[in-house]
Amino acid sequence: MSVSGGGVGGTRARVLQAALNGSRGAADGAAVPLSPGDLVRAARETVAAGAGEVLVHPRTPCGRESLSPRVVGPLLEEMRGAGVRVPLTVPAGVAAEQDPAGRLERVRSWTVLPDRAAVPFAEPGARELARALLERGVAVDAVVPMGGGAGPEPLARFLEWAPPDPARVRLVAELAEADPALVAGLRWLPPVPVVLFGRDSAAWPVLRLAARCGAGTRIGVAQVLHLPDGRAARSNAELVAAALDVEGAAGSATGTAWSR
Repeated sequence: MSVSGGGVGGTRARVLQAALNGSRGAADGAAVPLSPGDLVRAARETVAAGAGEVLVHPRTPCGRESLSPRVVGPLLEEMRGAGVRVPLTVPAGVAAEQDPAGRLERVRSWTVLPDRAAVPFAEPGARELARALLERGVAVDAVVPMGGGAGPEPLARFLEWAPPDPARVRLVAELAEADPALVAGLRWLPPVPVVLFGRDSAAWPVLRLAARCGAGTRIGVAQVLHLPDGRAARSNAELVAAALDVEGAAGSATGTAWSR
């Protein structure tokens, strides 16, 4: 079985999502956008560089991740008002709200909706939260860690879930390393789009693996602070441009990791 369009058996163009900030802060260097204005500029620059989607972690003025409608809504409005026309994703996990019931309350109170929300399936209440998002019309990225001691439970939790709108669900697998064996088992998944990504030392090897598989991928300072040649990245846009170059070089073997 092969992957096309970032999904098993799909037909859409492969997704490259720019992850603008994640858990990074000022101590991680000047490439990390901090203020809403910085995030808006970073989003515009990454789209101009070729990103097809943007993932942004909304933060309070003191730097804390938040699901509050007073934090999420204005940032999304500012990005869209600045001409960012690609799909916008926000995370909906423990880092922004510890309590599962609190997360549900927050997303149900949103007045401005993102296009997608990333739901970590390693965290409690993931299926209920994902269902609530779909009911609000927000597509879901089900984030599942694989390898590195993550265990099979998050993927099993995703596979056991029966979403009310499966066409609006995507599996986002965070790979601890670029091991084709981790990806091979995904060929038995239901026909949902798949995005693969890694962090830090795994980021670029996993991106190359995603290109060979024909899967979507994610890059940005949230994932890695260095370019493939080891130089410090100056911006998210520079990482996106490098990712497109890497994908072009690696894409000649597209589909091999998914073949039966």
